[in-house]
Amino acid sequence: MSKSLLTSILRRIDEKEKSLYLLLLIAVAILPLASQSDYVLRIATLCGIYIVLALGLNLVTGYAGQMCLGWAAFYGIGAYTSALLVMRLHASFWLALPAAGLMAAFFGLLLGIPTMRLKNTYLAITTLGFGEIVRLILLNWTDLTRGSMGLPGIPSPSFFGIDLDGKLFYYYFIVVLVIVTLVTMARLVDSRLGRALQAIREDELAAKSMGIDTTRYKIVAFAIGAFFAGIAGSFFAHYSAYIDPHNFAFGESIAVLSMVILGGMRSLPGVVFGAVVLTLLPEVLREAAEYRMIVFGGILMLTMLLRPQGIFGGVQRKKVSLTPEAVGQGKQPLYQNRLPEKAG
Repeated sequence: MSKSLLTSILRRIDEKEKSLYLLLLIAVAILPLASQSDYVLRIATLCGIYIVLALGLNLVTGYAGQMCLGWAAFYGIGAYTSALLVMRLHASFWLALPAAGLMAAFFGLLLGIPTMRLKNTYLAITTLGFGEIVRLILLNWTDLTRGSMGLPGIPSPSFFGIDLDGKLFYYYFIVVLVIVTLVTMARLVDSRLGRALQAIREDELAAKSMGIDTTRYKIVAFAIGAFFAGIAGSFFAHYSAYIDPHNFAFGESIAVLSMVILGGMRSLPGVVFGAVVLTLLPEVLREAAEYRMIVFGGILMLTMLLRPQGIFGGVQRKKVSLTPEAVGQGKQPLYQNRLPEKAG
């Protein structure tokens, strides 16, 4: 990360946020030292995978306003691409990882070109169908994917012949991927692409009248989001060392979409929060045995009733008009958080 990039990011957050982010980063860094449990590290690693998945979907659903019910398809495409490249072609993991993202992005383009002209329910049903088509191909193309038997023995990454299969390596590697994804999404949201996507979400007709090529922007957003889903799939394949089509079923798409909605669409901290909560909650409720999914669903329903916009859905960043006197005295921050006006 260049110095200018880091400076531009720091300018966008006030001192309280800097302190909070620093504390969170320290907590994440020392977690393996604070807990020697392999179980805790595994759950934390899974949280990281879902954060990357949810951030990619948030770009499509949250910022572009395009409902996608087949997100697990790109997750599966990335996982199988990476696993097959390493197992069949003996490619390096460090080449298979970006290749998995690019393959998922390619299929995102293929899906986006004919479907981004659709809206609302029609788009949702189309993406649902795409997800099922991908799952059935993975299940029935046995010569390539071994079908329901899955792909066992996926090799771990190596560096100059040294296998990097330790739990600590996977944990810190997913932390790096989460940070890269967060920084990338933050930059995209603040870019011309992000502003165009938000204009399309609010009023596509008005965006068209302003000269925005709405279809092209939505396709680009779909491809970028799918790229990160593919990266998450590649990591999952090598981390678990075994994948099968059931890992990428419709339920996985709904789980990721629930994370985005629960945390709050169009809120990067909210999406991270939603991914962590919905990954941890089933584990916390594991003692409830067969009743845990009922409790889990009840908590989701209660949250949606009390906070339909998501936990962080109402928090926005707003520019503050600065006077030269306020700037000189350093009394006004560049940005401040606010809650939306109460609906009448």
